[in-house]
Formats: sequence, structure tokens, C-alpha cells
Amino acid sequence: MQTLIAEDIRALCRVDDIQDNEAKGFPPAPGGFNGLLAVRRGDMVRVYLNNCPHIGTPLDWMPDKFMTVDKKYLICAVHGAEFEVSDGKCLRGPCQGEYLEAVPFEIRDGTICVAANAGL
Repeated sequence: MQTLIAEDIRALCRVDDIQDNEAKGFPPAPGGFNGLLAVRRGDMVRVYLNNCPHIGTPLDWMPDKFMTVDKKYLICAVHGAEFEVSDGKCLRGPCQGEYLEAVPFEIRDGTICVAANAGL
């Protein structure tokens, strides 16, 4: 995790707002194009751009629908590419071997925070 400066942060949500083995999407920063997603597996949280490395589309087919049926992987709704939760690596699909773009974050008092311009 990268240390973020207090004035330049954007609070996404509380960790507890994301159920275990689920993910939640967030809109782009003002003026930005790429939304974000935060995923939780137990105590582990990761934040990625909501952007498939294959063709750049958002992963979710409906708001907050990022996980495979068995909740093991993040999945792209457009072509079914599956991504490892811990590092964003594509395990199956047309972008196999590529990665989701990780977003630096901090957890402050139980709240997931990113740079205010994350996703620009």
C-alpha cells in the first residue's frame, strides 16, 4: 500500500460494506473515465481499475456483479475472462497472463481510501 496525503484522498466505502468474497464498484473521479472496484477476501482488500485489459470495458454486467458464481474470481462480463482476486492476473480468457491495473489504497479507520484522482 502507498501512503496517501490526507487532502488528496477519496473515501470509497467501509471495508465492512463489502461482503466477504464480493466486490463493489465506484464511479470515476470527477473528470475521469475509469471507475474503480474494491474486492474483499477475508481481511484482504484490493482495489483495481474497473477496466478489462482485453478491450477496456468495465468488468461488471450489472452494478457490483464482479464475481464468478463460485466467488473465486473476478470476471469480465463481456467475454468471461477470469482474474485472480489477490493480484488481478487473468487466468482464463483472451487477456490470459495480463493484469487488472491495481490502484494504491489505504485503509483508514476501517474505510478504503484512494488518491482523489485515482482512475484519471
